Amino acid sequence: MRRYSIRTKLTVGALTPFFVALIVCSLTGLYIIDSRIAHQAQEKVRTDLNSAREAYQNELARIDELVQLTGSLPYSAAAVASGDPKAIQTLLLPLQKRQKLDFLTVVDRNGRVLYRAHNPAHAGDDIRSRRSVALALQGQAVRGTELFTSEELMGEQQELASRATIEAVATPRARPSPMTVEHSGMLLVAAAPVLDANGVVVGALTGGVLLNRNNALVDKIKDTVYEGVKFNNKDVGTATIFLGDLRIATNVMTPDNRRAIGTRLSEEVYKRVIVEKAKWVGKAFVVTDWYLTAYEPILDLGGEPVGSLYVGMLEKPYAELKKEVNLIFGAVVLICTLAGLAISGFIGRQLSRPVKDLEQLARRVAAGERDLQIEVRTADELEDLADEFNQMTRALDQRETEVRDLNRSLEQKVHERTAQLEEQSRLLLQTQTDLARAAKLADLGVMAAGVAHEINTPLAIIRGNTEVLEMGIPPEHPNREEIDIISRQTERMAKIVGNLLTFAREKKLRQGSVAIHALLDDIVAQIGFKSPMSGITVTRNYDPELVTVPGDGDQLRQVFSNLILNAVQSMPSGGVLTLTTSRSPGGDICMVDVADTGCGISGEDQDKIFSPFFTTKESGSGLGLSVSYGIVKDHGGEICVNSAEGEGAVFRVSLSIAPQGKDSAAQE
Repeated sequence: MRRYSIRTKLTVGALTPFFVALIVCSLTGLYIIDSRIAHQAQEKVRTDLNSAREAYQNELARIDELVQLTGSLPYSAAAVASGDPKAIQTLLLPLQKRQKLDFLTVVDRNGRVLYRAHNPAHAGDDIRSRRSVALALQGQAVRGTELFTSEELMGEQQELASRATIEAVATPRARPSPMTVEHSGMLLVAAAPVLDANGVVVGALTGGVLLNRNNALVDKIKDTVYEGVKFNNKDVGTATIFLGDLRIATNVMTPDNRRAIGTRLSEEVYKRVIVEKAKWVGKAFVVTDWYLTAYEPILDLGGEPVGSLYVGMLEKPYAELKKEVNLIFGAVVLICTLAGLAISGFIGRQLSRPVKDLEQLARRVAAGERDLQIEVRTADELEDLADEFNQMTRALDQRETEVRDLNRSLEQKVHERTAQLEEQSRLLLQTQTDLARAAKLADLGVMAAGVAHEINTPLAIIRGNTEVLEMGIPPEHPNREEIDIISRQTERMAKIVGNLLTFAREKKLRQGSVAIHALLDDIVAQIGFKSPMSGITVTRNYDPELVTVPGDGDQLRQVFSNLILNAVQSMPSGGVLTLTTSRSPGGDICMVDVADTGCGISGEDQDKIFSPFFTTKESGSGLGLSVSYGIVKDHGGEICVNSAEGEGAVFRVSLSIAPQGKDSAAQE
């Protein structure tokens, strides 16, 4: 039977529970580190997809505004009704020169082409088969994504058919398909009816932008979301537009540093996004590398999936981060293990020394030596045995002194270890505090950027409207000066938004007196530019004694614009919009109610509507109500909602005001 020393047994016995605890803690720590980093990275991609969708919708809205406003010009109906190509050319020439549209076409009430801005020689064909044109001829302005055949593209512009033609490129893990060349084109399309003075449809105006090989949009998404961040001289973030399973616009690069146009989706992603019409969020193999990706389907005007929108980040930076963190964690575990081994070996050697001494003396006694003494001060059975062996060799006082010295030595080691553990705990708490602060700063940066992008949408509409007005009003017109003022103020707003994106700094309140009734009436008068008001009746219940309220007029305008726009959009088939102002019994609170008879809000959604990025709209950013909530809070007020699904909604904004007499004295 193999013999083990007592020192070995003591060391193994002391290290066994230590190693068990160390292994459990190590595995738990590695799992938590890997899962948290992966989760945070995937959530980042999910948020990036929302930003990409917003950029896609903004481009579509730009086209829609241009088409609608051109079709609604006073002399548009006369030009279309006459069917005169020269009159129509005069109508479309300014728009064709200033705006980047790939096609711009006018049809009569029967769907027959009257004039093509990019191919004037080709006219007279019937294009009512296009869903956008058919809906416009029914009096409905539409916008969305639509597929054109190669023949339709050539009819609109010869160059479009060659741009749309894309050869499929085989890549690893791509979905197999027998098709080798794609000739169809995917376009952002808008169409609007042209109405005469009696409201009768005399024709339609349609225009759009081809997405095939249109890399400007995907590059804009990448620059906006990822800001040119690179890893090993390679862009970390990418964006792509797919037609079916084929990449038609992308900034994903091939190994030979070319855009990966013509490569395909993987089979798994295709089934999820195109077949099931659902989002895909997860890790996917993109051309040559693994990416953390997010896909969502692109639907045509009939609600059928025709492609998908993709954003992704390289997995390698996050893999390197996890590797680095794991190496640091492993180094800490290794140091702790070596320290444990050294301490356990030292304690085992100290505890086993008396036994070794007793063994040696026993051998010497067996050899015939006498008057031998052994000094053992362990305060245990070994000491009793040594005392019997030594026959009163040392005095009790000396033994107690040795025991006290040993105890002091052990206590000192305990204090040292305790101090080390306290220092480690302090460092851990400091690290946790730094991580929490960094997360908060990241959230503030995302919120600031989101607010800026939210402002960009109405700003782009104002700029587009101003440009159309400048085209339609001659310089000597009496209203020309007001149009120029609008243009200059719009540019000023664009600079303000740029500063917000650059520095993401908080906007300060500019306190003043706001004429609340005039503000509400102005918003109602302007809201029709953002959402149709047809079929909606506006009811005003204003408190005649309530003249002004203190606050920042621009920020309060943003709050009530969001509430009124949401109310109008919740009544697509018409209804009643009720605006009510009142004062509390004490006279120190102003209450503004915005009520609608729309679809209402479910109880589950009412708990989340003021949360950032929560929205029930396909094109919404989810920032309107959260920003409104923050503005009202900054004014020291409250905002709440009372609604039931299917029964409309009432939003109440409560703002603190001074009593009427005090308010007047303060103004004087």
